Parts: sequence; structure tokens; C-alpha cells
Amino acid sequence: MKKTFLFAFILSFSAFLSACGTSDTQDNAEPVGEEGQELQETFTIGVIPAQSEGAMEGAMNNLQALLSDKLSREVEIEVYPDYNGVVEAMNYEQIDMAFLGPLTYVIAQEKGGAKAIITQLVDGEPFYHSYFITHKDNPMTSIEELLSNPAEIDFAFGDINSTSGSLIPSIELQDRGVYVSQEDNKFNSVRYTGSHDATALSVQNKQVDAGAIDSAIYNQLIESGKIDKDQLKIIWESEKLFQYPWAVHKGTDDETIKQLREAFLAIEDQEILDAFGASGFTEANSEDYDSILQAAKKQGIIKE
Repeated sequence: MKKTFLFAFILSFSAFLSACGTSDTQDNAEPVGEEGQELQETFTIGVIPAQSEGAMEGAMNNLQALLSDKLSREVEIEVYPDYNGVVEAMNYEQIDMAFLGPLTYVIAQEKGGAKAIITQLVDGEPFYHSYFITHKDNPMTSIEELLSNPAEIDFAFGDINSTSGSLIPSIELQDRGVYVSQEDNKFNSVRYTGSHDATALSVQNKQVDAGAIDSAIYNQLIESGKIDKDQLKIIWESEKLFQYPWAVHKGTDDETIKQLREAFLAIEDQEILDAFGASGFTEANSEDYDSILQAAKKQGIIKE
């Protein structure tokens, strides 16, 4: 994409110089691209991995082309290997926009002033839950039964920076008096698997007795056949959590935000929607994530 764009620019700019000669107005002229538009810097987007990198590649190519057309400038999307990498890229102004988990978003908001502008809909709703899941062979059917004898339970969280895979479930377990940290708890063992799919597979393969997972990703893993629904059961569900936001850098102008919102709201490309387990997109703002901000402060992740 870069080479094609640069070649077109060089041809058009050379034609401009030939037509204008060496007049004084030439010295003050703005660089122009195809169709006489001013050349703008590439708009960069960082995305946390909603699926494996290979599964997301086609969808991100489609989204990149769609946004490039809407913004009339080159757009580049990079899938980062983990949550923290996207936050750091946003904080150090290495990217203009990011797809983040709610927890990583409020961290980016507090550190660098990131602004949520869009989130996805799942079955028409901008919400999801944190689940506790266990293997169907386990007799437990509720969180109360799970915690009746925690010393016999091997428990798994996902990524330590995940909202539904770590923050919300850790608060629930803390409030029930069985968990303070990975080192200080009443379980037989606690581990961080690093991702929702790894947690689901750990439970399915009986490597742990129970684990915390994002409800939307859980359903997505079942639909894709990556996990077997008949081998698992849900024993706890959190309150509603506002879906993952797409956030822009604090200096983003209003016109760009408007263009981005219009582009996302109009997306019907099924490959893009499937990559995020979405049925569509809707507008979001910082206030939608106030409950996550307060939870992060409660856990000391964000200092008051």
C-alpha cells in the first residue's frame, strides 16, 4: 500500500513542478496527492488480538481499506501480541487509535487522555459479561459450590490486563474472601493463562477446575469449534460490562472522529464483524467505562 501511494504522489508532484516552473508560489505550495488532495500522514491503529493473528488478518485488511477510503488517507492497522503493548503505543503517541479492553482503555485514558468513540454490538447490545466456567464432569453448578472448598480448586485467570478475564473476577473472589493476589489466596493454585482461549482450553482439558472468561469470546470460541460447548458449563455471570472500545488519541480533531464513527456505524462486512464477534458497531464515550475505572481504582491498578 505504501509503495503505490508514494509512486502516485511523486508523479503528481513532478507534474505540479513542471506546470508551475520556479515561481514564488511554488515555494509555499502544500504537498498534494491524487485528485489534488493534500497529503496527510498515515493514520495508525493498534488492535488487541480478539482472535489469533491469522484469523484476524483478512478482516484487518478489509477494515484498513474501508477506513482509508473514508478518511481519504492511508490507514495502517497492526494487531499487537498483548493488551499492554497497545496501551503503551497509545501513551507514547506511536498510534492514533486503538481497539482496547475496557480496563486497558481506562488505563490509557488516565495516562494519556485517550477518548472512546466506538464499541461493538453483540446480538444488538453493547454489553458482555465475565463468566466462571468449569468442566461438565465437575459436580459444582454455582460459584457458592466452587468456593465451598477452595483449597481443592485450581483456578485460572486470562491476561492480567483483561477486564473480564482478571479485573472483574478477581474483585468478585476478593469480595467473597478467597482471593487477594496470585500469591495470597485460598485456592490450591492460581495461574494466568494469558488469553481467553487458553483459559477455555485449560478448563476443557481439565488442567484447571475453573476459569474466568469473556462471555462474547466464549460464545465465539464455541461457534468456531475451537472449544466444545458440551464439555463446559457456566457457573457464574457478572453484571453487564460495556463492550471493548475503539479509542483515539487525545489530540484527534472532531472531523476525524466524525468520519471514524460514520465509517464504523456503516460496516456490514461480515469478515470484519466476525473478527470481533460483533453484530455491528455503536457510539461510545468515556462515561460508559466509569464503572471499570472505579474497579481499577479499587484494585490499585489506577492510583487515586
